[in-house]
Amino acid sequence: MSEKFYITTAIAYTSRKPHIGNTYEIVLTDAIARFKRLIGNDVFFLTGTDEHGQKIQQLAEEACINPQQYVDNVAGEVRKIWDLMNTSYDKFIRTTDDYHVKAIQQIFKKLYDQGDIYKSEYEGWYCVPCESFFTDTQITSEGLCPDCGRPVQKTKEEAYFFKMSKYQDKLMKHIEENPEFIQPESRKKEMVNNFLKPGLQDLCVSRTSFTWGIPVEFDPKHVVYVWVDALSNYITALGYTPEEKGELYNKYWPADAHIIGKDILRFHTIYWPIMLMALGEPLPKQVFGHPWLLNGADKMSKSKGNVMYADDLVEKFGVDAVRYYVLHEMPFAADGTITYETLISRYNSELANTLGNLVNRTIAMINKYFDGVITNPNADGEFDEELKSTCVKCKENYFKLMNSFHVADAMDEIWTIVRRSNKYIDETMPWVLAKDEAQKDRLATVLYNLLESIRFIAVMLKPMMTKTSELILDSINTDIDTWESVSSFGALKTNVKVGEAHPMFARIDEEKMLKEIYDEIEKNSEPEIQTEPIKPEITIEDFEKLDLRVAKVVKAEKVEKADKLLKLTVQLGNEERVVVSGIAKHYSPEEMIGKNVIVIANLKPVKLRGILSNGMILAAADDETLKVAEVDKDMPSGTQVR
Repeated sequence: MSEKFYITTAIAYTSRKPHIGNTYEIVLTDAIARFKRLIGNDVFFLTGTDEHGQKIQQLAEEACINPQQYVDNVAGEVRKIWDLMNTSYDKFIRTTDDYHVKAIQQIFKKLYDQGDIYKSEYEGWYCVPCESFFTDTQITSEGLCPDCGRPVQKTKEEAYFFKMSKYQDKLMKHIEENPEFIQPESRKKEMVNNFLKPGLQDLCVSRTSFTWGIPVEFDPKHVVYVWVDALSNYITALGYTPEEKGELYNKYWPADAHIIGKDILRFHTIYWPIMLMALGEPLPKQVFGHPWLLNGADKMSKSKGNVMYADDLVEKFGVDAVRYYVLHEMPFAADGTITYETLISRYNSELANTLGNLVNRTIAMINKYFDGVITNPNADGEFDEELKSTCVKCKENYFKLMNSFHVADAMDEIWTIVRRSNKYIDETMPWVLAKDEAQKDRLATVLYNLLESIRFIAVMLKPMMTKTSELILDSINTDIDTWESVSSFGALKTNVKVGEAHPMFARIDEEKMLKEIYDEIEKNSEPEIQTEPIKPEITIEDFEKLDLRVAKVVKAEKVEKADKLLKLTVQLGNEERVVVSGIAKHYSPEEMIGKNVIVIANLKPVKLRGILSNGMILAAADDETLKVAEVDKDMPSGTQVR
């Protein structure tokens, strides 16, 4: 009986069409799922869409359609892109599905009946895009969301709360006893130090200020809040309800891996495990918080005009080239980057030149010298053993790396074989051997070794570049493509005729394509400038109450347990003072040192996270971008800004 493996993505929020950074997650998860199937596991791969919430209701109203129509449209876009990227999910759940709605209502009632959920009143700050509540001490000094840096709204409403602290010690013990539960390791330290050790607050799990959600069955003016609704999809998709556990649930739960973005790690490693503990269900074996795919150095956003979409990239480069790039260029724990320039460069160097050229010239040579027929007289010679051992060793390394989700490193092992095979051609020089009839057996063995190394490459490429793998195997005319077949070198059959050589990746004219891309971007660029309403008029006397000064940042450091805050020491004329600023999402401490910024010097000091902040730095900000206002570096610190 094959070992089961249940893997999920986070379900995509149906606010807008997913960009390539969002799409990376489904491709990564697909590569892992395909690998597990390749080695013989019984895989169940779940993805889907998160479709409730205030933001959806607002977007639907702006579009003059009802929320269900809105999410139907976006969910259709999501599924279309997931299919375009050749992902092999087994189920696509939508949180508007009837079975999910009923299961959530039962889950909520069970937690309420056993005393884990209680009714109270919430008063504080709410961020609509993040769908998160914050206290006065949690928002930034500028009154912004500590997670995304956007404006928050003052909110007061009746709500149900979940008793998180009741399960805190139990969760901490589970994390300590299961070191692989949160990965990478750096993410685990972040969750434990920033959230668990300081103590958990009770979690708001219902809303009354909007209606687009799953109604609380016994109190219909409340809708179930996103974290109970969305997170529970991982079990409701398997047929779970508190009253009855379906066949799929009994077979596949607990999940072997939740693959999620690092920005939602807290919800998956704290809220979700605690909910499962309250339900009396096993916890997932691992939560892997992958890094972000950035455009250059920036997170993708419409307001920056730097969004790339998977369908546009596929149209220009093809599915497998895009899959190759996002899988190979994303480190295990650090953020990766994508630009048109690097994509074209990798396409030409790694795919067209290194891989494509190896396959095509090998097939061309066997067609030319042996009428396409594979033979192997075993006329071994110099360099053969190194090629063979490279294939087997890289396959073993690849196995370990894929099992630990180091997919980019696993792809490096494949390209080690590709490069070693190209070097083998240069070392053995088949075109020279072909000129000497006495070397015919040696030539046949060299070409056999090359075809076998190419077969290794094709089998190992199956999870990442499925179509390319199929094309290579078809070109060498073999159906020997199992994981067991690459346990040792030499499984390729002889007396079989290969196919024709076909360019798999035609070289791209970089200058021409970049011109076309940027011309298209410029042509279609119609930036929507959305500004906050102008505040009421003030007099010059009002303005003169502000003392704005140039200040030089001489020291900068992150504030402990506050991901969004930087503690800045600034030189203001002859004095130094500390200013705490909510800019850590947009600037590293190193980037701030040496900047000449503008400070409100006479702002009443306030304590933020135990630090006395004496002033405020000016910055321009919209929903996704923040830029600190700077002054030329030759302007002395302390200079008044008029």
